[in-house]
Amino acid sequence: MQHDNPMPPRRRLSDILNGGTDSLRTQWNSTTAADDFKPLPTGLYVARVVSGELFTSRTNHTPGYKLTFRVLEGEHAGRQFWHDCWLSPAALPMSRRDLGKLGVTSVDQLETPLPTGIRCTVKLALRRDDDGTEYNRVRSFDVTGIDEAERDPFAPTDDPIAPSAAATGTPEGGEYAPF
Repeated sequence: MQHDNPMPPRRRLSDILNGGTDSLRTQWNSTTAADDFKPLPTGLYVARVVSGELFTSRTNHTPGYKLTFRVLEGEHAGRQFWHDCWLSPAALPMSRRDLGKLGVTSVDQLETPLPTGIRCTVKLALRRDDDGTEYNRVRSFDVTGIDEAERDPFAPTDDPIAPSAAATGTPEGGEYAPF
């Protein structure tokens, strides 16, 4: 009895490189592997908020809202770091302060995307756990503006004169006012 092989054949480099493996082989052999990312140095960074997502901590299952920032300028441009806004009773005053800077003024807004293009100046610190693990911590941030390049110029509008909610980065009704 013959069994059909359920696994598709394994792809070869020549399949994905249109037969030209020599160029990749040369580049591979002359390229040094990148270092692992280390935490960013302490300092002031110009960064953009690229997302905000609800989450729960792994250990205590504490609810939170995680902000992702991307560095825009300097030698660390393109690197990302995170800021956790905890939604526990003890941390809620600080989280409301930080999220309020981004225009989040109600619980319902935690379930909607943040406006795009929010530019901030962020004071970042370097911390060390008891086991020596280093990590970044956002000490503070201030919103300095919204970058036009991040807005979608092709987003539809109901009013041909007024910019759309997507183009302005605000949900319908203009609930966000990040500065």
